[in-house]
Amino acid sequence: MKILKISHIGIAVENLAEALAFWEKTLGLEAGEREAVPSMSLNVAKLRLGEADVELLESTDPGGPVGRFIAARGPGIHHICVEVDDLAGALAELKAAGYRLLDEEPRQGAGGAKIAFVHPKSCGGVLLELTERRR
Repeated sequence: MKILKISHIGIAVENLAEALAFWEKTLGLEAGEREAVPSMSLNVAKLRLGEADVELLESTDPGGPVGRFIAARGPGIHHICVEVDDLAGALAELKAAGYRLLDEEPRQGAGGAKIAFVHPKSCGGVLLELTERRR
């Protein structure tokens, strides 16, 4: 597996508009892409920060993954995402090495990217997302 870069940091927020006010007005970042991701019960706003993005994640369903995260832990860093050159190959490699995967096959994520998650128990308590972008 070849990691190419940090793609983004996902931050769970209770209210997207309030979170954007902080990131845009206080920190001076500009929100770019905004997207509803119904399959993950999310509204997502991306803010470019250097070569990576900050993705603000607002749950549209308290029973969805980010809704459950906020209920259990409150708002904050939800995951770190790294871009890999071959997502299917990376998942096979991690599975063969005994790491616990939340997704054994790539699935569709925000922006049309292929994504998969590695369980936090396999990553020192950090939810790790892997992505492969279209080139």
